[in-house]
Amino acid sequence: MKSRHSSIRSAIALLLVAAVILGFGYILFDIQIVNHDYYVAKNSAVRTYKIPIEAARGDIVDRNGNILVTNKQDSSIILDAAYFPPRSENEKRNRILYNLVKLFEKNGEEYINNLPLTIKNGKVDFTDDEEAVAVMKGPGAFNVQKYATAQNCFDVMKELYGLDGYSAGDALKIGALRYELTLNMFSIENPVTIAKSVSSETVAAIKEDSESYLGANVRATSSRDYPDPTLAPHILGTVRKINASEYEKLKDEGYGISDTIGGNGIEAAMEDELRGTPGELTITIDSDGNVSEEVTKNPVKGNTVVLTISKEMQSIAQKELKKTCDNISLYRGAGAVVVEDVHNGEVLAAASYPTYNILDYYDNYSKLAKNSRQPMWSRFAQGQYEPGSTFKPAMACAALEEGVITENTTFVCREKFQYYDQPFKCLAYHGTENVKQALRDSCNIFFYNCADKLGIAKMNEYASMFGLGEKTGVEISEASGVLAGPESAQRLGRVWQMGDTIQSAIGQSLNLFTPLQLANYCATIANGGTRYELHFVKSIVNSSTGSVDETNISVAEELPISNGTFAIVKQGMRMVATQGPPAPVFRNFEIKVACKTGTSQVKRNGVKDNNGFLITYAPYENPEISVASAIELAGSGTSTASITAAILDYYYKSGKDMPSAQSPGAIIQ
Repeated sequence: MKSRHSSIRSAIALLLVAAVILGFGYILFDIQIVNHDYYVAKNSAVRTYKIPIEAARGDIVDRNGNILVTNKQDSSIILDAAYFPPRSENEKRNRILYNLVKLFEKNGEEYINNLPLTIKNGKVDFTDDEEAVAVMKGPGAFNVQKYATAQNCFDVMKELYGLDGYSAGDALKIGALRYELTLNMFSIENPVTIAKSVSSETVAAIKEDSESYLGANVRATSSRDYPDPTLAPHILGTVRKINASEYEKLKDEGYGISDTIGGNGIEAAMEDELRGTPGELTITIDSDGNVSEEVTKNPVKGNTVVLTISKEMQSIAQKELKKTCDNISLYRGAGAVVVEDVHNGEVLAAASYPTYNILDYYDNYSKLAKNSRQPMWSRFAQGQYEPGSTFKPAMACAALEEGVITENTTFVCREKFQYYDQPFKCLAYHGTENVKQALRDSCNIFFYNCADKLGIAKMNEYASMFGLGEKTGVEISEASGVLAGPESAQRLGRVWQMGDTIQSAIGQSLNLFTPLQLANYCATIANGGTRYELHFVKSIVNSSTGSVDETNISVAEELPISNGTFAIVKQGMRMVATQGPPAPVFRNFEIKVACKTGTSQVKRNGVKDNNGFLITYAPYENPEISVASAIELAGSGTSTASITAAILDYYYKSGKDMPSAQSPGAIIQ
């Protein structure tokens, strides 16, 4: 006879078994009946990733449709996380990367290496890139103390990436690629480029041996291409990889951590137009690990940016500028020249010398940056110079318009001007001169007298009307310049003296203007008082529709200066061209021109030198273009006249009526 307790235990056991069976039954019912569709979907094709496809940047062309910047197709090697071993399999990753490094070295390929570690004299050391070293030490990379040595960083790298079994040299090579994956947040959604513009031999090797190079893939990419990489580099600018702070700001606009972005010049200024619309590659990984890919959105090339410059005129400006600067000094000659359409503010050419080959910016940046002559510095936009006597037409306008002189007012020049207890000089004994003669002879005494009657506030009021000492509005980076006066003196920690006003009248003291400003100032005189905002972009051609969006002409200021005042000043500038120092160049020139020379004294290493300036417009009766040149160490503005003559000669004999290479709407056909 069974005990009562045994019967109870049996009953409980049966109840537990029944509960388990009912529980499994409920789960099975939920899976098979209630949520059947959910679990079917979950167990099939559950992982889908969207990867951006690079869009080609838009072209940059000159006003006639001639290509200045376009793209060339390249083969790049990427690492694809959908096929590459996971992070937990360090040795597999390292072996694949080691194979790739050896392949690259065998075929003479350059692979991407942003790891700021190297081996010097048998020891691990930092490279010269301090910013890159700081990034490597930061929390997004090795996360070490700021005072960590190169060896400390190397040891952390070996431990992080499992590189103890490799020599120091091989560890650095493999580590460089591993570091690139870290910097670019490597994932299925974010494949990383490890080599660009590789040869067909490298492409074939990777495609034929997928086991040795597992996860490495070939991707068609585009990079910037320049028919003439020496033409207008300071205008066109460059592209570069986006940095971390830019990525944080722009990621919501579709930028990836490894994307290219305009670095400077037009490339940066017109980034929104030049950047294309990325496409989309959809990668699907099913429950068995099978990977499939499909292009679900095609990329769209960026828009074409049409510039105001003429390729031919730009080339002539650069050539003549170089010739003049080299004639002055092969080792120190430098300067800039700007050509402007006086009726709309279009910049037809802008050259800076010394200059550089834009390909060297990418391939040899360190050497360029260390060049003491600063070839990457844009002297036409960022160079600030004392303008010398080119400032005198503005002074003449102010004095005439304010009534302190008339066309017939004369002052006597005996080479000296005594202002209280301070003497000021002129370069020659001119005798009695009116304003037109004073412009022709560049008589300092005449304009000292004007300054004494006007005062600095009124002088600067007119200088500001002409845009001197302020930005011109161009799309690229430019300096503001400086108007001499109490405020600018105070910024320098000095007190403005009355004698400074006298000196300012001849474009010296603290006056500093850019060649862009000088060209626009001259154009404003030429057209009778309309100052335009300068611009390099003529229009935008939409790559999808072919529609053309023209740049609006923008008037910065209509000067309240009478036609009579401008007529007197123009006559004086015409006399400079026919009777003044540049007369041998311009007197018998086919096109009548008007101009004003300028010279300013500078000190370099304790030695006094003169910079030379020339502002010119033509034709005299019906002005079309203005030209401003600033040549360091030139001695005088007259020595720069050959540059202007060559530009005008081209414009009126070859360039003015030259048909467009193609219409803007046809550029993208």
